[in-house]
This record gives sequence, structure tokens and C-alpha cells, in this order.
Amino acid sequence: MFQASRLKRRQLVLLATAAAIALPGLAFAQAKTKVAALYTVPFEQQWVSRLHKALKAAEARGEIEYKATENVSNADYERVMREYATAGNTLIVGEAFAVEAAARKVAKDFPKVSFLMGSSGKPQAPNFSVFDNYIQEPAYLSGMIAGGVTKTNKIGMVGGFPIPEVNRLMNAFMAGAKETNPKVEFSVSFINSWFDPPKAKEAAFAMIDKGADVMYAERFGVSDAAKEKGKLAIGNVINTQDKYPDTVVASALWNMEPSIDRAIKLVKEGKFKAEDYGPYSMMKHKGSELAPLGTFEKKIPADIVAKVKAKEKDILDGKVTIKVDDNQPKSTTK
Repeated sequence: MFQASRLKRRQLVLLATAAAIALPGLAFAQAKTKVAALYTVPFEQQWVSRLHKALKAAEARGEIEYKATENVSNADYERVMREYATAGNTLIVGEAFAVEAAARKVAKDFPKVSFLMGSSGKPQAPNFSVFDNYIQEPAYLSGMIAGGVTKTNKIGMVGGFPIPEVNRLMNAFMAGAKETNPKVEFSVSFINSWFDPPKAKEAAFAMIDKGADVMYAERFGVSDAAKEKGKLAIGNVINTQDKYPDTVVASALWNMEPSIDRAIKLVKEGKFKAEDYGPYSMMKHKGSELAPLGTFEKKIPADIVAKVKAKEKDILDGKVTIKVDDNQPKSTTK
């Protein structure tokens, strides 16, 4: 009996060992990837909120352990990155636009850690991947709507900084508006901040006072100005129509899930490498979309809606490519 029991236990051990050898990932199936993120602005800021949302979704699915820090100053960014890298996190997410040199230096010092960073620069081998919100396609579609709903033919546009990720969306929006309304004119200004709603609101008021009846809300604060003045607004990156049901006509949405989920998968498989994740923000990868028209579904002229739907189909079918123009947009008002 004793020998039989020992034999049975030995057989079970051998079977378990064989299974582990055949399926090396089995023993670690329950292990979660440790992911950290650091942001220079609050979690609520449009751009960062999309990263945070995608990472929180992966956390809710039980795929990752997620820690994040908001409002990290540029001067402190490198220190926080290093702390996360030394704490056992295998994927670090953030934005390197104002701290490119420091972020890339950290990546070099931690070659076994994977970095997915918002950046206007190129990937850096072997472990520094970049991404940006390439949502120029829905921005173009939202511009078509703006051109179709303006009564004064004047559109105001308030941006954060005139950098490629902002410029390309503004330029696409302007091109879309021109398609449906060749007479439209634009007022363009930048507040030189990523998060200053009062400043953005004041810039919007100035444009509205000069005749703009549709505002492109690249920053928080613009839709508030439009609401107070009884004008319309076009959203960017997130959909705020639930907060401004009579103001926000349409929005170009950014979905970071395709990029984040891809990075997590590659890290788990040990296949993460330096690459440009920009294309995963495009419509064909479901990285962006035109938000549902919601409260404005029946308020937008039917012919404009039809044109937008046709253009959207052509984009998804690969028949139309929306130009990526990273040049700083200029005002066209006379």
C-alpha cells in the first residue's frame, strides 16, 4: 500500500513536470503583467484619459497589475520613470513629448523593460515604441459636419500646443469643413498648455465675439464657452455630448485599446520591440471613430449626414486616404 501510494505520487509529479515542459506558460498562466503609467496632466485630461481608460479595462479583465501617477512635472518625469522601471514593471506607458531625451535615456538604461510612449519622434531599438493620436480620419468627418452646420461660415479653433499631434487633427478638420462648405473661414489659436480650461474658454469667447458660431474644442474649456454663448462645438478625442447635449454636435473619438492591448500581448509573449503604434489609432483598426450623433442626429442636414456616411465608408474601404498634415494651421479669417 505504501509503495503504491509513493508510486502514484511519483507518477503525478512526473505528469506535472511533463506538462510544464510541454506548456511552459502553464505554470505562469495566472501571473499578471505589471504595467505602470505616468502622465504630466490629470487623468481627466482628454488625451491621457484615453490611455488610462484602456489600461483600466485591461486591469478589470485581470490581465495586468496597473499603477499610474498623474500630474508628473517635466523635471520629475525621469525620476518617476526610473522608479517604475526598477519596481519590476515590464511595461511603462506615458507621454514623452516634452521629455524626449530623458525618456529615451531611461529606456536605454532598462533594455529589459518595454516602453510605449506618446512621441512625435521615431521608435528607439530595442524597447522604446511610440504612438500618437492619428485620428485625422474622424477629425475630417467632424469637420464635414461643422461646415454643414455653421450659419456664419466662421469656425473658431482652440488648441493646446502647435505640435504634430494637434496640427494634423486641426488640418484634417479644416479640410473636412471646406469639403462641405467652401466659404468657411477659420480662426486658430493655441493656449500653450495641455490643461488650462479657463484660458481655453477665454480664447473661445474672443472668437465667438468675432462671429464664430461653431467651435473646435481641441482643449477643455472651449465647449463651456460655446454653451454659455449658445453656439455649437465639435469635440476631440473624447465624447462630451452627455455633458453638453445642446452644444457638442459631433466628436472625433480616439480609442487606445487596440494599441494598449497589442503592447500587453507582445510583452506577455516576449515579442515586444521598438515600433510605431501610430497606425493602430486609425479607423481600420478601430483606434478611432466618429462619435454617434446622439442629440444632434436629426438636427444636422440630411444631405450632410449622407455625405459624411459615404466618406466614412470610403475611408474604411480604403478608397479615400485622409492626408496627414503636421504643419501648424493658420487662421484664414479676413
